[in-house]
Amino acid sequence: MVTRSSSLGRATAVLTAGARSRAWGDRLFRWVVTVLGCAILILVGLMVFKMVDSSMPAIQRFGLAFLWGTTWDPVAQQFGALPFIFGTVVSSLIALLVGGPVGLGAAVFLSELAPAWLRSPVSFLVELLAAIPSVVYGLWGVFVMAPWLRSTAEPALARLLGFLPLFQGPSYGIGMLAGGLVLAIMILPTVAAVSRDVMRAVPVAQREGMLALGATEWEVIREAVMPYARSGILGAVILGLGRALGETMAVTMVIGNRPEISASLFAPSYTMASVIANEFTEATYSLYLSALTEIGLALLGVTLLVNALAKLLVWRIAPPGEGAR
Repeated sequence: MVTRSSSLGRATAVLTAGARSRAWGDRLFRWVVTVLGCAILILVGLMVFKMVDSSMPAIQRFGLAFLWGTTWDPVAQQFGALPFIFGTVVSSLIALLVGGPVGLGAAVFLSELAPAWLRSPVSFLVELLAAIPSVVYGLWGVFVMAPWLRSTAEPALARLLGFLPLFQGPSYGIGMLAGGLVLAIMILPTVAAVSRDVMRAVPVAQREGMLALGATEWEVIREAVMPYARSGILGAVILGLGRALGETMAVTMVIGNRPEISASLFAPSYTMASVIANEFTEATYSLYLSALTEIGLALLGVTLLVNALAKLLVWRIAPPGEGAR
């Protein structure tokens, strides 16, 4: 009897020690992941603080007028960000309007229509586009796409749609249209790969149920796949838009780098990322450097605003309970 009681006591002690050890390990893990999560917020906060601090001379000199000022003249010490904001937003919208539907179409083909022997090679080629350095896209744009736009595409657009301000003016080849098309190619693999994975995650039972009711392939895609995957597809588009807003090298090589606002897509333009990359090493006085830093701060603000609006759109169109995730 004594032996049994002592054995039970030892077993209880071992279990209690094990429980304490697990509880201590759980608390340690919780603290570690909490610190890591907060570190991201702290890092972003430090970046914003440093950018605001470095931008303070330009903020004090120009105030909010910096955001809608149209003059960028380092010699006269006059700086306005509106041409760069305009170029960034318009080139990204062109990329989204061109690359978004193409990427979505590729995703539908790969997830729903492609035969098994073709799906893997085409998926590999689409994803390979994301691995190409941006400077290679820029070189291709300068030596291949820009001459084609100048000699063929832009004159054709001027003849067909020349009554619109978007397609008026001389054909340079280098300009807003070229920058938007290069960005469209660069965001295509992101939109296609993420959308494909989201559509492949749709339960097979939904497809089979639609087919059992006599639906065609197109009806299955439209009624069973797209509604289920729409929030994920929108997320893919947002990721593509985020890359387009922040892309630097490729768009710098083909957009023309002229700080002007023009209604014509044929005209040269400038983006916020491009002006920082081009002129940062040439900033020879503090106000010039501060203005470029404020451009970076404005780019961060535009990116956050676009992503916030996109997140609100996801919440509105997602099925109940899905947008919260």
